[in-house]
Amino acid sequence: MRYVVAATLLQAVLLAACNRAPSIAPPEAAPTTNAAAGSTTPRAARPRAPERLVLAFGDSLYAGYGLAPGASLPDAIQDRLRRGGVNATVVNAGVSGDTSAAGRQRLAFTLDNMTRKPDLVLLGLGGNDVLRQISPAETRANMTAMLDVLKARGIPVVLTGMRAPPNLGADYTAAFDSIWPDLAKRYDAALYPFVLEGVIGNPALMQADRVHPNATGAARIADRVTPLLAPRLATAAPLGGGMPTM
Repeated sequence: MRYVVAATLLQAVLLAACNRAPSIAPPEAAPTTNAAAGSTTPRAARPRAPERLVLAFGDSLYAGYGLAPGASLPDAIQDRLRRGGVNATVVNAGVSGDTSAAGRQRLAFTLDNMTRKPDLVLLGLGGNDVLRQISPAETRANMTAMLDVLKARGIPVVLTGMRAPPNLGADYTAAFDSIWPDLAKRYDAALYPFVLEGVIGNPALMQADRVHPNATGAARIADRVTPLLAPRLATAAPLGGGMPTM
């Protein structure tokens, strides 16, 4: 499903850019507030299995913009991994308003300031690029540079892709939309083609800005993305010990 009217999206992303503080997914079991339903449910406890460390590196869709603490997409993915028997800690390094260029600037710093190398990186940027109509060539170059960093460090990647609204024109849309499948193939990365697939355009799953998912929407995305992570983490060789700090 494609985006809603581009003008509404642009207004929303400018609002999102005002809040750029990343959040960190708490490693221990704790109550999680569902902002959409107004209910509190227990977060999954750690299973008895080797610890897996995941870095969720992205923009407001990862940061949990507009959501209560514990309701972000990385939180929901961590919960599903643990319920599925994977002892995963997902570090949320989402920053609202980040473009691919901003992500490129901070990726190495983020990795260097973790207590150990992550077993996997969940990488999701590009939404703010299309909203600002940044050249697809620039977005591709930035995404490529980040994947080069991760490849050089021997870190597997799961990409969550982005798509351009059709009113930006066929040429822009084709150039932009092809970035993620091309890079997934080139770097042997797993790909969820469009992070907001089946969520954007559904008022029951979106916040009032019509750009960011609510808690139910984030949970829906996690249901679809987690199966890409689980088998890769279940078979990953432990890369070290210790808990992540940022």
